[in-house]
Amino acid sequence: MSRNIWLLLMLTFLGSCQPGKKAGGKDVITVSILPQKTFVEKIAGDDFKVNVLIPPGASPATHTLLPAQLKDISRSIAWFRIGNIGFEYAWKDKISQANSNMRVYDLSEGLDLITSGKGKCHGGVMHGVNPHTWLSPAEVKKMAKKIRDVLSELNPGGSQKYQARYLIFMKEIDRLDMQIKALLKGYKGNTIITFHPSFSYFARDYGLNQASLEADGKEPTPKHIKEVVDLARAKNIKVIYIQAEFDHSHARLFADEIGGRVVQLSPLDPDWANNLLNMAKIMKENFERDE
Repeated sequence: MSRNIWLLLMLTFLGSCQPGKKAGGKDVITVSILPQKTFVEKIAGDDFKVNVLIPPGASPATHTLLPAQLKDISRSIAWFRIGNIGFEYAWKDKISQANSNMRVYDLSEGLDLITSGKGKCHGGVMHGVNPHTWLSPAEVKKMAKKIRDVLSELNPGGSQKYQARYLIFMKEIDRLDMQIKALLKGYKGNTIITFHPSFSYFARDYGLNQASLEADGKEPTPKHIKEVVDLARAKNIKVIYIQAEFDHSHARLFADEIGGRVVQLSPLDPDWANNLLNMAKIMKENFERDE
């Protein structure tokens, strides 16, 4: 879509929307990805309408903001960014133009981020930072604390409710963490091969190693593919994991090369806890199968 057409559509939507206006009697909070909606609703209950910028099936690295989304953005009192994803960098200025009064909170702040190289900052953009923090229960606990604090600022009258729900959510995360640790305890040091480095934080939490074909959003080079093929053969790894939103063609070629299979996982599934538990079960089954 050309810049002029996009701007025209944006002005049309803004002309019909009032910044901060409630939707169905509720204040609107915008989040970037579906798991964040789950986190906010775990703590806020149904006090807010939660608007998700990246819809099911879209990639956070490549999604294009739709003009129709401007209505919910213009009504939002706050935006929880997940941090360090291509969509947010590409569209943050236009999102701010749609609602200059909206408060913006970056949930990656204060987390133990995984970086490649030195994670240098250029023009306000942090390069080399792995953004998939929501796949770590340990990091989600930190996000939840910030969400609780922000919600209490936005709606002080609900702070006691938010604290109580936050504590319940903490117990749910601890229970999930214990379940995953029990499933994977015999496989510390094992390697998973992925197309995109989506599972870096999950791997770190549970003592796994991740080898990825893609790095920093770049297509894998023949040299790097050969290195990962050699690793797979040396460790008798027969699986490559790929995120549902990515093209599977490179992964299929890799799987053919190692005589293995492609397994699809869904890091953006809004059923966050069950999804992580299911991921752990799938990995355990594949570890056992390839022993």
